[in-house]
Parts: sequence; structure tokens; C-alpha cells
Amino acid sequence: MKPMNNSHPYKLANQGSFKGIRHWHEFDAFWESLEKLNNGQWYIYDTNKQPPEETANKAVFSDFLTMTNHLLHEKHQEEYCGIVYVDNMQQPAFIKIYDPANLGVVCGFSDNPPLPGWILSRIAPCDLHKPEPESFWKKCLHRFS
Repeated sequence: MKPMNNSHPYKLANQGSFKGIRHWHEFDAFWESLEKLNNGQWYIYDTNKQPPEETANKAVFSDFLTMTNHLLHEKHQEEYCGIVYVDNMQQPAFIKIYDPANLGVVCGFSDNPPLPGWILSRIAPCDLHKPEPESFWKKCLHRFS
């Protein structure tokens, strides 16, 4: 796993500017365009796991697009999409896909926004999880060990 620091290109890209895909017809058209950009150069980062070290092959990427398409339509039964964000609609390189089962505070401002469920990128990922702060009691007990 690659170390995380404030200047890691992946972290900087994650904090960049994104456009939300609001309508389902926009999402469907965008997902179809991603299939055309399937050249084996995409990383698929499931943020509940360790970041991948290699890009997904064409078959894996295509299967992922199919699976997330079904999942988002089935589990996010709203009139709008609103849980997929992309850096550039015409030439995407970084796409955040929020898990409909774990949305938290995706919209609006938060000091600790939830991580997307998945991130598609052309940049090699690093772990985006923040290390857990050491508890007061653990610090105190550590002094005596």
C-alpha cells in the first residue's frame, strides 16, 4: 500500500472539482460512454478494501459498470441520481460513486464527509481512510507499559 500524504496525486484529485450527475438519463448516457472508454486503464477502488495496485482488465471493468448500474438503479430509488460525481464529463479521469446504502452527508458541507463506496480513476489510488486517533485512555495506559 502506498503511503498517504497531503500531496499525493490521488488525494489531490479526490479533493478536486466534480460535477454531480443529477438525472438518471444523464447517468445512463455517461455509463454507456464509460464502456466506450474501457481500455484496461481504469483503477476500481472499493473504499471498503485496500486500494488496488493494478488497473482492472476490460472484462472486470465492464462487469463493474454493469453491476453498479443495476445496484444504483435498484437501491437508489429516487427520481434523480445525484450519487455519482465526475471530474470531467467528456474526458473523465476520476469518478466518485456513493453507496446508496451509506450516503451519510454527501450533499452539503461536512468536515468529515463519507468516502464514496467506489472510485474509478486513471490515477493509481492510495488509501483515503484517515488513521483513527489514539484514544485518551490508550495514550495513558501506553505510558505504563
